[in-house]
Amino acid sequence: MRHVQFLARTVLVQNNNVEEACRLLNRVLGKEELLDQFRRTRFYEKPYQVRRRINFEKCKAIYNEDMNRKIQFVLRKNRAEPFPGCS
Repeated sequence: MRHVQFLARTVLVQNNNVEEACRLLNRVLGKEELLDQFRRTRFYEKPYQVRRRINFEKCKAIYNEDMNRKIQFVLRKNRAEPFPGCS
């Protein structure tokens, strides 16, 4: 293919269903955070706003990682004590 860089963002329209293809494209762009980046660069973002956003994203990532670790621990099978702390 000549345009390999666009391969990941290519959506096929099946059965002339354009709305479904648009939804799928929006989902792909949302996962890659391209829409967020577009919205951020639309207007000038002051330096204090950049710092606040980056700090919020870091805190959110730490929180999500911690919660995912706790959820995976709870959902783990074959534990010696199935409900820790409930005896």
